[in-house]
Amino acid sequence: MVNPQMVMYEEEFNQIQAVVDRLVRDANAKVVFIVDKNGQLIAAAGDIDNVDTTSLASLTAGNIAATGGMAKLLKENEFATQFHEGEKANIHIQLVGNRVILVVIFDSRSSLGLVRLRVKKASEELNHVFESLLKKVQEPGADSPFAEITDEDIDNLFND
Repeated sequence: MVNPQMVMYEEEFNQIQAVVDRLVRDANAKVVFIVDKNGQLIAAAGDIDNVDTTSLASLTAGNIAATGGMAKLLKENEFATQFHEGEKANIHIQLVGNRVILVVIFDSRSSLGLVRLRVKKASEELNHVFESLLKKVQEPGADSPFAEITDEDIDNLFND
């Protein structure tokens, strides 16, 4: 499960966003997004103006949780890949490193084979980014992103 207090640094966020942007192009997808297992949207790319990404992120995390329950009943660890086919849109869902969920929404301009091929490469890249992020956060003496905030700063925030 993803640490609920996962810290995202700008460098890693930019790397994640670059992977998502590239996946939209390479897979000829409509929308690609990354969600943590708690349903929080991490990154998105593509035609997101017509998609309620907040609701879709939450529902995707719920779907992964429900499927995880089914996997346990069948004595499986997890079902890492899911595919939903619709009349106009298809959704490919991939669990990445048991940390985050990669979602690709595509239509007839692409194919499941192309999406799977591109998702495999993107998943490897994302896994490296998240492993690097985890190491960075766990380094002894690593400063908290909140370390420079003082009590005075907090008091000033709430004063008129």
